Amino acid sequence: MAHEEQTIKPLFAKGPSLGIRLLVFAVLSVVLMVVDARFETLKPMRSQMGLVLTPFYWLADVPVRAWDGATQQISSRNELMAENEKLKAEALLLQRRLQKLAALTEQNVRLRELLNSAALVDDEVLVSELIGVDPNPYTHRILIDKGEKDGVFLGQPVLDARGLMGQVVEIMPYTSRVLLLTDNTHSIPVQVNRNGLRAIAVGTGNPERLELRHVADTADIKEGDLLVSSGMGQRFPAGYPVATVKEVIHDSGQPFAIVRAVPTAALNRSRYLLLVFSDRRTPEQRANDSAEAQEAADREAEQARANGEQPPTQNQVPAADAPAQETN
Repeated sequence: MAHEEQTIKPLFAKGPSLGIRLLVFAVLSVVLMVVDARFETLKPMRSQMGLVLTPFYWLADVPVRAWDGATQQISSRNELMAENEKLKAEALLLQRRLQKLAALTEQNVRLRELLNSAALVDDEVLVSELIGVDPNPYTHRILIDKGEKDGVFLGQPVLDARGLMGQVVEIMPYTSRVLLLTDNTHSIPVQVNRNGLRAIAVGTGNPERLELRHVADTADIKEGDLLVSSGMGQRFPAGYPVATVKEVIHDSGQPFAIVRAVPTAALNRSRYLLLVFSDRRTPEQRANDSAEAQEAADREAEQARANGEQPPTQNQVPAADAPAQETN
């Protein structure tokens, strides 16, 4: 039995120590590096090993490439969003300028003698964004992201790319509430762009309809006429589109016609709006400034004649009445 116990082999054979193994591998590595550097023997083997290890290289590089691609995509998306916002604001400003072309064309025919007046064609504006809608179905109010800190004031006109939308009725530090034209408590003085006929457009509570009050049954107004702000009351600037006449009903038994119009502004769809900083001088101040500017122009003309120079033309607008610059 003792002999059998001595002949039993151990379960785990004991090999060389770790130090010897490390030394062997180190010597082998040095020999391989020397052979690879001095001779061409290992080139085919290295080429085959590179071919075998290529998928592993590709897999190891996947996280880096995925991170680079995601970073580039996020950066490109942010740049595109910023550019898109900038282009929307520029398009909104350009649309606002085009709104006055129709009114100015008619005014140039009727008011050529006032070419030297101090009326401003362009007003200072501020781009804002709609951030909320009043949930009360009986009031038409919206919330915008500009407030007292941005210079917003009560009664300030608000418009979109198509026409007037309403006016500011409540101011908070960073937001404001706007009462839309179609609210049944709102009214605005307008005039027919075709012939200058004045009227009052009132809200009906319907976001797609305005009505003109007290229009004589014999008044020259017809379907398709463009209604623009008349500037009466010094609240809304003159010449901005308000609505388009949709229906005119004449009743021989009534002194006034029933005139219904559709707002030109997209009251239920516009997201980016413009706050108009129009000339807030009183009529007396504007008249005084215009008179002073005219006197200064006359003095310059007399001085130019005395010096034998060509006097300035009538169409030159004094520097004091130059149009204000637009701001974003």
